[in-house]
Amino acid sequence: MLGITPFGMLHTLISLVSLFAGLYALARWKEIRWSRPSGKLFVPFTAASCITGLFIFRHGGFNEAHVLSIVTLVVLAAAWFAERGAAIGSLRERTAVLAWTLVLFFHFIPGFNETLVRLPVGHPVISGPDDPFLQMLVGGTFAVFLVIMALQWLRLRRTASGATLPVHGGVR
Repeated sequence: MLGITPFGMLHTLISLVSLFAGLYALARWKEIRWSRPSGKLFVPFTAASCITGLFIFRHGGFNEAHVLSIVTLVVLAAAWFAERGAAIGSLRERTAVLAWTLVLFFHFIPGFNETLVRLPVGHPVISGPDDPFLQMLVGGTFAVFLVIMALQWLRLRRTASGATLPVHGGVR
């Protein structure tokens, strides 16, 4: 089905759980945090997505997708360590929030590529990772995420200067 192996399908399902958990957190709280239930889905499923992705060699040997998996794991770990024990409004808290958002953006790069190279069946939208449309789509998505991250930074900076954030569901 769509040229996906059963292992590739498992990887895709794991990735989708993480993607939707991250998007939910971003929409609901304007940030992703490990301390929330959505974060507790986002983090391990993202790690699992990266690890399973390291065993997929559809395009030959070790490639840019594998490098992205490794970079994602490093940023994921950095965000987790930054959030642990970070004071509200601290630089560590801001670093964690921005790193979680960057990790969410990373999901879109292989997601767009692997989806658009397969769909619609028989007439895919893109020819591969070097397709100009894909590069434009990823670049535009990155620009959107940069705006989101700038807004997060400003909001968290206001928090650091004494303003308080609203509490949703008992969790900040």
